[in-house]
Amino acid sequence: MNIEAIINFLLIAGVVQGFLFNLATFLFRKKYGMVVLYLNLVVLFISLNNLQAWLSSNGYSSDHFFWRAMVVPWYILVFPSFYNFMREYLGVKDRTLNFLPWIIGLFCLEVAVRAGVILTSADLSAVLLEERVEHYNVLEEFVNMAISLAIFLRACQLVFLKRKWYREFLSFDDIRWIKLFLILGMAIILFWMFGLGLRASEGFYKSHYFMLRLADSALLYWIGYQGLYRYNLVQDRIQIRKSLHESGHRLTPKALPATDRLQEKHMKEFKALREEILEARKYMDPDLSLEKLAREQGVSTGHLSRIINLYGSQSFNDFINELRVDQARVFLSDPDYAPYTIVSIGLECGFNSKSTFYSAFRKFAHMTPSEFRERKAGV
Repeated sequence: MNIEAIINFLLIAGVVQGFLFNLATFLFRKKYGMVVLYLNLVVLFISLNNLQAWLSSNGYSSDHFFWRAMVVPWYILVFPSFYNFMREYLGVKDRTLNFLPWIIGLFCLEVAVRAGVILTSADLSAVLLEERVEHYNVLEEFVNMAISLAIFLRACQLVFLKRKWYREFLSFDDIRWIKLFLILGMAIILFWMFGLGLRASEGFYKSHYFMLRLADSALLYWIGYQGLYRYNLVQDRIQIRKSLHESGHRLTPKALPATDRLQEKHMKEFKALREEILEARKYMDPDLSLEKLAREQGVSTGHLSRIINLYGSQSFNDFINELRVDQARVFLSDPDYAPYTIVSIGLECGFNSKSTFYSAFRKFAHMTPSEFRERKAGV
């Protein structure tokens, strides 16, 4: 099997994966909002564009020149769909423009213009007809690349320069995955520019676009799956936080050992500190640190650390993580929280990642969160 056959296989495999993603999303989700809709549009337009390329590369196009030359520019709809996903996901749609209706209009216009170019050139020789259509292909792609680049740069501006617009949202998602996508996306656009430059100077060769199609499909299929996962995670966290404020679910302080009079002052200090942490649920702050807490208390980090070590009988990190695990146990034991994923519960309890949550839970509960939930469900 040569390299072209391998690339074609990977291309059609990606197309099938994209269509399955769309099908599974709409069949198995009970409900979906605009975020999920735009994610599915991104994957759908990539799949249609790559399917069209695969059919052409493998000789499945029509023998009639009109239908063979009627290449539909599905790719121009990808970037505005992704931009709309970001607007909805970050909750800034009222502050930003919706480019998609305008791009859909341009898409329809380009299809009509292409049909007109082909029909009005019917009297030309086969060589001249091919040449005219190829000139139109290059011109259309330059226009679409410029528009796609402009929308992509607007997305970069939104993520990197307009954080104040979605500052509250950052308490649910640090959006590092979106930033990574944008950085990799710029590399894809540079490959596109390079391929189009070669096409304009040398004529069209399939090899100019093989790797580009594989790279952009892999990257954008990834954003589809990652975006859907992150969206579900954020929605769970929003609902958990809302229900937490409504229901209370405050932790009960554990009993402390007896002390002599010399220790009584520091014991009271620790009890007051612990009550404040529990009352304000400071342990659910993922950015809570010994330094931050010491500043809030107006004491040195060394003094605060000694107090926690002596009367909490553990380090600051273990003290806070145990409270987070206790809070997670409350959620995992409550049937009302059964619809929410374990990861979303762990993140909402103050852990920065799934791995740190599972590690801490095993340390203090001596089992995984999944095992704990299953045991409670079976009681």
